Amino acid sequence: MKIVSWMIGLALLASSASVSAEQFKVLLFTKTSGWHHESLHDGVTAFRALAKKHDFGLEWHEDATRINDQNLEQFDVIVFLSTTGDILDAEQQAAMERFIQAGKGFVGIHAAADTEYDWPWYQKLVGRTFATHPQIQSAMLQVETRSFPGLARMPDSLLWTEEWYDFGPENIEGLTYILSVDEATYDPSLYWGNPPKGDGMGDFHPISWYHEFDGGRSFYTALGHTAADYSDPIFTEHVYGGIYWAATGRGIAP
Repeated sequence: MKIVSWMIGLALLASSASVSAEQFKVLLFTKTSGWHHESLHDGVTAFRALAKKHDFGLEWHEDATRINDQNLEQFDVIVFLSTTGDILDAEQQAAMERFIQAGKGFVGIHAAADTEYDWPWYQKLVGRTFATHPQIQSAMLQVETRSFPGLARMPDSLLWTEEWYDFGPENIEGLTYILSVDEATYDPSLYWGNPPKGDGMGDFHPISWYHEFDGGRSFYTALGHTAADYSDPIFTEHVYGGIYWAATGRGIAP
């Protein structure tokens, strides 16, 4: 009987150690008040797989009341996965600001740049603001810096199919660019439907970047429109590199 009790105790201890071994904890937030991307469901599935593979804690919510000081204490990074529109009230915005000011991290994916246009602090956090986009097309994606984590599988340039966002000017100085797209390899003026037409961004068209902001860290990638992105290891490793850096501050090569 004592041996059985001892073995049960060891099993419980091992289970507890496994839980406590999670290297950090992520809040995945997917609330939308504008366009709702069908790929959100694939994104949540991909995040669950990443959490299992890389041993980090994950909670997924669309309920903005979760953005409060008490609840946020347990997390190291907040991910806005294709959020759109006005999704947080003033109290929730203040809680998120304090979260970043406490030295924690933010990750924005795709439509996170199409979010909270009337919140100046957030616009600085995300770095640049969505302006418009042409039809989904294939184009050459290019790596701008190899120092950021999560790029081991990504060649210097590769053909990628995406909804290529155009952005407004930088909302803050100090952005370090990770990826860009070569506008000569697609037609930035090819539009349909409601988005206002544009002609692209010119010689340099950024797609992903990072910066330190207001005591914390922020990573953004405009990739992630299509459901297929979330089963592509090149994309998921790129996203995990951003999560890892935003959560820990580590991983950037000297």
